[in-house]
Amino acid sequence: MRCPCGCGDRIELIILKEARPRWDVSVNKAREPSLRPSVWRKSGCTSHFWVREGRILWCE
Repeated sequence: MRCPCGCGDRIELIILKEARPRWDVSVNKAREPSLRPSVWRKSGCTSHFWVREGRILWCE
């Protein structure tokens, strides 16, 4: 996915069950994705956000 802050960086999240760290993806009936846990970039733009039901929720 592209970073939602607009910096244009590509973010790769590992969703394999045996990987650490990893993210869990769920999709609701409207096909809107959610990710768990939050995404926190440690370099670049350092964005920190949640993806909930297809929406970006910024952490402050």
